[in-house]
Amino acid sequence: MSVLRGADELDLTEFVRAGDTIVWGQACAEPRTLTERLMAQRAALAPLRCFLGIPASGTIRPEHADHVSFLSYCGSGGNRALYRAGALDVVPVHYSTLPHLLTAGTLRADVVLLQLPPADESGRYSLGLADDYVSAAIATARVVIAEINDRVPRTSGSRTLGEEDLDVVVPTSREPAEMPTRPAGEVTTRIAANVAALIEDGATLQFGIGGLPEAVLTALGDRRDLGVHSGLLNDAAADLMAAGVITNARKSLDRGKSVAGVLMGTAKLFGYADRNPAIELRETAYTHGAEVLARQDRLVAINSALEVDLSGQVNAELAGGDYVGAVGGAVDFLRGAARSRGGLPVVALPATAGDASRIVASLSGPVSTARSDAGVVVTEYGVADLRGQPLRARYERMLAIAHPGHRRELEDAIEGRGVLV
Repeated sequence: MSVLRGADELDLTEFVRAGDTIVWGQACAEPRTLTERLMAQRAALAPLRCFLGIPASGTIRPEHADHVSFLSYCGSGGNRALYRAGALDVVPVHYSTLPHLLTAGTLRADVVLLQLPPADESGRYSLGLADDYVSAAIATARVVIAEINDRVPRTSGSRTLGEEDLDVVVPTSREPAEMPTRPAGEVTTRIAANVAALIEDGATLQFGIGGLPEAVLTALGDRRDLGVHSGLLNDAAADLMAAGVITNARKSLDRGKSVAGVLMGTAKLFGYADRNPAIELRETAYTHGAEVLARQDRLVAINSALEVDLSGQVNAELAGGDYVGAVGGAVDFLRGAARSRGGLPVVALPATAGDASRIVASLSGPVSTARSDAGVVVTEYGVADLRGQPLRARYERMLAIAHPGHRRELEDAIEGRGVLV
């Protein structure tokens, strides 16, 4: 039987031990009442280790590192400030490995914090805004604390929770954190149009976080019977579902269902997902599973990058010395799309960042995706299909999609090497 606690009377020292590793739902699924309480009581609980996902709130701040060590798989959003302050250590891993790391690996979670909607008529709780990687840790954590928030949508998925799964229940009523996307600019719109031109009726889409993937979805309003199998579901995808563009009618798996790990958007998305059987949230082992992705015909993986070199190597992590991205699920999905029958692995990015080219002779950061996994690279200047291409052909195709003002410089860099590398 779970223990009931009011938000104002919750004393986490009853349940959290010094040295514990704590994980919670990321993005809009963050149980902010619990995380705020955790940070307020951190001195009494220290030392703690917290594993962070993509933040949608400003709950975690650099000053909290006085008693807490923070780790994350990404440098997105508010994590960037933590990294700059030396308060965040990054774990550069493929997203598909997170369930194992959090249940049996070096990041094994002792305490899991959840944000759930109220129980249904049979007393079962849906996972609300995220199944994702946090779901796996529920079974192995010593303590599971759930914020039961009546503003959280009730969503379908592969599992529900009962009182026997929850050690502490804290009733709340507050709007979930939101992740709105800024309107697309001219360059983003041009890139999105180039990507959209590659997507046929009946394709199943995976898309990452941010304005560019949303712009691609917005450009697909004239398609038919698109499907979704993705790490996340956003507002633009919900719009396409409501418009009858995304029907999932031609998927080879989960026909009729948009499958994702987490909802990342605004109240519009949350309202659309509430009690909607056409949306199913699943665990990371399923959304990012290699065999699952390979069995999903015509899977189009749409991921972004900070820079791509002329041979197809991708840096999706470091920009200007700041850790702003992630290894994340890009390789999982690019490989999955490459194995999918009729699949298409896409990396999209602007050709420039300010005055600097993002198509480069040599990466300025780590290799997040190896050139052996290179697929189709897209900028506002066109499409470079690198699949199965030798180095010289790759150089030529990548030069063609670089900004015209940088092509001579890139050609000189190639000639200066004297060999193909």
